[in-house]
Amino acid sequence: MKIKPTSALALLAAACMAAVTAHAQPQAGTLRVRLNADIRSTDPGLNRDANTDAVMMHIVEGLVAYREDASVGPLLAKSIDVSKDGRTYTFHLRPGVKFHNGAPLTADDVLFSWNRYMKPSNNWRCLPEFDGRGVSKVLSVQAPDPATVVYTLEKPAALFLATLARTDCGAAAVYHRGSLDGDKWKEPIGTGPFKLGEWRRGQFIELVRNDAYAALPGKRDGNTGNKTAEVARVRFVIIPDSSAAKAALFSGGIDLIYDINDEDMAEYKARRDIVLDTEPSMDMQGVLFQTRDPLLKDVRIRRAIALALDMPELVATVTTGNARPSRSVMPTPSSYYKSAQAALPRRDIAQAKKLLAEAGYKGEPIKLLATKRYESIYKIAVMTQAMAQDAGIRMEVEVLEWATLLDRYNKGNYQAMAFSYSSRLDPSLSFEMISGPKDKQPRKVWENPEALELIAKSTVTSDRAQRQAIFDQLETKLRADVPAVFMYSAVNTSAARSYVSGYKGWPLGLVRTWGVAMRNP
Repeated sequence: MKIKPTSALALLAAACMAAVTAHAQPQAGTLRVRLNADIRSTDPGLNRDANTDAVMMHIVEGLVAYREDASVGPLLAKSIDVSKDGRTYTFHLRPGVKFHNGAPLTADDVLFSWNRYMKPSNNWRCLPEFDGRGVSKVLSVQAPDPATVVYTLEKPAALFLATLARTDCGAAAVYHRGSLDGDKWKEPIGTGPFKLGEWRRGQFIELVRNDAYAALPGKRDGNTGNKTAEVARVRFVIIPDSSAAKAALFSGGIDLIYDINDEDMAEYKARRDIVLDTEPSMDMQGVLFQTRDPLLKDVRIRRAIALALDMPELVATVTTGNARPSRSVMPTPSSYYKSAQAALPRRDIAQAKKLLAEAGYKGEPIKLLATKRYESIYKIAVMTQAMAQDAGIRMEVEVLEWATLLDRYNKGNYQAMAFSYSSRLDPSLSFEMISGPKDKQPRKVWENPEALELIAKSTVTSDRAQRQAIFDQLETKLRADVPAVFMYSAVNTSAARSYVSGYKGWPLGLVRTWGVAMRNP
């Protein structure tokens, strides 16, 4: 695998590449997919964002993965036994699975990867979910034989498998110890359908088909199922500008954009050489508030901002009418999304002004952070600013680079922030992603002790009626506290050249290129 540095001039050329590719032709055996920004690393789950997750899920795999219907199924595990008390999970590994270097998958590899994730100095994003601060506490992981791994938990955790499968956790991927040079990450040696070929920073990431891949039988099923690679190579081309990406697709410079802008829908539909696929997503969009901020710690000001927003108009403008407004942190495709979640408060400027007067608000500026990497985030900020102004709330939009915005989010260093959360396929995880003690996890938005107790209860019980009741209570508390204003669940529409077949979106929203084929145009 080669990693090549690139100059500022090369970065600029890469960003503008699509605008000058009118002569471009499809490349035999290579599927070219647009990414709006480079990946952060090749180290799954540690230094990551959504783009990193999407690329790495082609290279590495975990014991389990999300299916198409948001349930969890085996991947590297052949089967899973759960003890009667819900504390012991025994994973039986699939036979015949090999790493990209030809080495067989063994239980020792699972332990090696897991121990590295759990080392505090590595700052694994999901460490709190397994060390007792989050959904579970793993007491031990043992390998009684080369084909068996046994996890022992402190207490039952209904979301243990679902958390292992999370792509923002790197799917707790198992990789070969050759991925490291001592303690330093070198390159991923995984078991996935593709291997890392070349990463030219700021320009592209090229993956090469793993011809020795041990595919599951049957059909593609989320991040599990049959993941056979049909093309010899996949090249993720970095094109930050959406107009440049569109021009590249129309000219044949790339073959697939897996998430087009809503406002461009009509233009894409008018093209006979483009095939569209629209699927509901579980990504959530909204505005976050720093509840420890000297001004925004007053819940009346946060409630006033929420009341100032005309949600149907805001969402229709941001998504060109492709998504429906929703104030719930729970994604609309969730089977737990019921009347409590669907309730949509009306805009009330008079009540907003009354709350502001009670809070003694005198027009102090509120800095609202955003980024232009994702146009929806920027548009949410601009629309929020304009609507809040009608109530006399002074919001100032500050645009940051995505990496800077993400760092500020992780540190809790903001007053208000337009933000997008990647998919959480269980409501407990939707609430968990925003909830927790800020002293220990600064990125958390909501630290209501009663809410944290309810979330903990939801992660233990498997009874559907009990879980629904808990989620309804959490919904009520979240709307009262207003640590954030959630606005809608995203709808993803992909656009591919007509010679591309087999691409299909899914609720998780991440691109999957296994099972995708190309014919001669």
